[in-house]
Amino acid sequence: MMELKVWGGAGEHGRSCYVITGNQHRIMLDCGVKKEGTGQYPLLEENLIPGLTAVFLSHAHEDHSMALPLLYKHGYRGEIWATKPTVKQLEHYFDHWRKYVAGRNGELPYGQEHISAMRFRILEEEVAGGEWLQLQDRLRLRWGRSGHMLGSVWLRIHMEARHIFYSGDFSRESGLLVVDPPEGSSLGETSSALDRKPPGISLSIMDNAYGTDEESQDQKLDLLGRFAQNVLERGGHVLMPVPAFGRGQDLLLWARRRFPNRHILAEPEIVEGLRQMAEWKDWLRPGVERQIEEAVSSPYLHVPACQDERLRRLQGNHPLLIFTTDGMMESPRARWYASRLAPNANHAVVITGHASEGTFARRLLNGEAVEMSCETVRIGYKIHQGMDDVRRMLQEVPSRHALLVHAPQAETDQVVARLGREGHQGLLSLKPGEFMVF
Repeated sequence: MMELKVWGGAGEHGRSCYVITGNQHRIMLDCGVKKEGTGQYPLLEENLIPGLTAVFLSHAHEDHSMALPLLYKHGYRGEIWATKPTVKQLEHYFDHWRKYVAGRNGELPYGQEHISAMRFRILEEEVAGGEWLQLQDRLRLRWGRSGHMLGSVWLRIHMEARHIFYSGDFSRESGLLVVDPPEGSSLGETSSALDRKPPGISLSIMDNAYGTDEESQDQKLDLLGRFAQNVLERGGHVLMPVPAFGRGQDLLLWARRRFPNRHILAEPEIVEGLRQMAEWKDWLRPGVERQIEEAVSSPYLHVPACQDERLRRLQGNHPLLIFTTDGMMESPRARWYASRLAPNANHAVVITGHASEGTFARRLLNGEAVEMSCETVRIGYKIHQGMDDVRRMLQEVPSRHALLVHAPQAETDQVVARLGREGHQGLLSLKPGEFMVF
C-alpha cells in the first residue's frame, strides 16, 4: 500500500505539492506557493522532508516551485528533477516572488542560502522524453511535454509496485508549444516486458484547473478577438497583463496573426521570453520559429525602452494592444498602465488568467477600484484543462484512482459528480491536509 498526502494544490488554485510514500521510497511532486496575502505555503510535515527519495518539478510557475527552498531549510539534501528551460526560468520567478512578498510587507520563510542549496538533475540530459529512466531500485520515471509553458512536463512514475501519473499543468491547445499525449502508445515504449504490456495506473493526479468549463481555445480566442476589435475600433487601448513566461508569448503571437496591421506595445520581458523560446526548438510546434522571427521584426511591434516611450505610445494616434508582465497586476508597472487607462471608458483591461483573492486584478474584476472608468473583463486563455479535456485524459490514462486538482473544492466536487454520472469511476476531490491510501 502507498499513501498520498496533499500538502497543497488539490481543492484550491496554488501551492501544488503532493507527497507519495511507499515502503521503500517517498517522493514529492512540486512544491509551490499560493499568491494570497503575503503568500501561503504547502502544509509541510518537516519531519518527513529529510526522508524524501526524490523531488520532481513539473514547471517553473510560482504555484509549483517557490516553496522548494523550504525543503533544503528542513533537511532535504537530494536533487530536484526538472527540465533545462524550467531551471533557467527559476531565477526570474524567485525575483518576482521576493518583490511580491516585500510589496505586501511580508518576509520569505527561507533565505538565499536555501535557494543556493538547491541541486538539479536535468530530465532531458538523463533520458529522452517517452523513455523509462531507472532512478533507484524500484523507482523509475518517464516524462513528456505538457504544453502548459516552455519546459513543462507530465510525469509517469513506477514506484515499488505502483504506477503513478502526474499531469502537472497540461494543455493541448497552445499555439506555440508541442505536447506529448500521455498514452504510452504514442511515446515509443521501450522493449521490456513491462513496457510492452504496462500495468494499470494506480493513481493519477490530473489538472482540472478550469473545473466545469468546456469551452475550447478557439471559442475563447474568438471571444477575445471580437472584444479587442470593438475596443480598438472605438479608439481605445486594450491592456492584457500576462506572466513573463507562458501565455504571454502565446497571446502575443496570436495578436500578431489576428491583428496584423494593429500596433502592439509589448514589455521587454515578454519579447525576450519569445526570443528565448526560439532557442528551444524541441519544445515548439512546427513553423513557430518563423512566426517568432516575423513578430520580433515587425514594424507594428513596439518594445518600450523607458517610461517616456511608454507614455509617448499611449498618447499617440494609434490604439494599442498592450502586453505587460504580471497577470495579477500586483507590479507597479501593471498598475501604472491601469492608472493611465482608467479615466477613459474607451479603453479596456482584459484578464486572461487566474486572479487570486486580494490581488489588484481581482479587485478590478470585482469593481472595487471605483476610480476605473475603463472596461475590465475576464476572457480566459487556456493553459490548463477543463472538463472535456479531463474526459479525454481519463480515456488515455485509465486509472484506479484519479485525483482532480488545481480548482476550488466546490467546483471540483461538481466535476466529480458530473463525470461520475457519465460512468467514470475512481474520481477524487480532496483538499490540503487530506490524504488517501492506495
